[in-house]
Amino acid sequence: MHLYLHIPFCHRICPYCSFYKHTPGNTHLGAFVEALITEAHFYRDRNLPPLKTIYFGGGTPSMLSPTHLTRLFEGLRETFDFAPLQEVTLEANPATFTARTAQLYQNLGVTRVSLGVQSFLGPHLETLGREHTPMQAIQSVHLLREASSLEINLDLMFSLPGQSLLDWEDTLTQALALQPEHLSAYNLTYEEDTAFFEKFQSGEYRDDPDHNAEMFTLADEMLTAAGYEHYETSNYALPGRRSKHNEGYWLGNDYLGLGPSAVSTLNRTRHQNIPDTAAYLQRIAAVGHAQDEIEILDDEAWRLERLALQLRTTEGLPLQYLPAETKLTHLAHLVEKTETHLRLVGEGPLLVDSIATELL
Repeated sequence: MHLYLHIPFCHRICPYCSFYKHTPGNTHLGAFVEALITEAHFYRDRNLPPLKTIYFGGGTPSMLSPTHLTRLFEGLRETFDFAPLQEVTLEANPATFTARTAQLYQNLGVTRVSLGVQSFLGPHLETLGREHTPMQAIQSVHLLREASSLEINLDLMFSLPGQSLLDWEDTLTQALALQPEHLSAYNLTYEEDTAFFEKFQSGEYRDDPDHNAEMFTLADEMLTAAGYEHYETSNYALPGRRSKHNEGYWLGNDYLGLGPSAVSTLNRTRHQNIPDTAAYLQRIAAVGHAQDEIEILDDEAWRLERLALQLRTTEGLPLQYLPAETKLTHLAHLVEKTETHLRLVGEGPLLVDSIATELL
């Protein structure tokens, strides 16, 4: 089983982000950490499988002080057996990084840090509303290397407003110079309830599929030439350095989500916590959990989800999830069918969403 903790706090709200997040405001962070621990205790006696990975996401988990983060790890160790853990990831903002925090993460048991860099060009960081500078992003990597042996992932984004192909090449070049173990390269999407979506609707920002394809292809060419394995549509890793947490999610492993808005899927029962921090704290205090929406995934729902997620991976979709009558003739140049799996080839990964929709 995989464990995800959602830390929704951010110093400022990025205009492109659709995840549940907010500034701390009047939230007592110590009380929030205790609520996470209480929620974890709620699941302690439910015969859950052993933990394989833990992922601290957000929001900005690195906003938690050393005291709060230490208390959170203490509470989790009281609840779960850490012995089987294969990976512990913490998302961090390059603007909130010091050598002491890097060493703290390692001492607590974190094994990899995911830095939300997005771009190494100042104008694009300003457009994205990021509070770090390109130099702070570079320095944060150096601090991690000097103070710890943690693996590093760099989150990058392409097809940003005003971003040229040369800009994207510059960011990729600077990222490669830092030699991270893992890189994520995400195509910007315009999500509802974001400031970017409003500008997209007004015509100020636009989405160009051909431009997206050029940038996707450039990343694939540069990163694979540098020795990275393109193992999922948006993810690249040096040999043996894949994200075990994300792989578990794509493969359909059970996962437990703690925190406001967090989602869990256990034995094909999915629930989402209430996406409101104040209400989350009240629910935890009252009943020990914050489950809001519950869904039972039947065989067909499970099949459709496996198709949408596993088709994105380099291993591909197990044929058991593909109806026998499915016609693939018109997709022959985009897919490869082995004895056990259907894989995307050629320009297939570029078109994964449309191919998945067609196969649905």
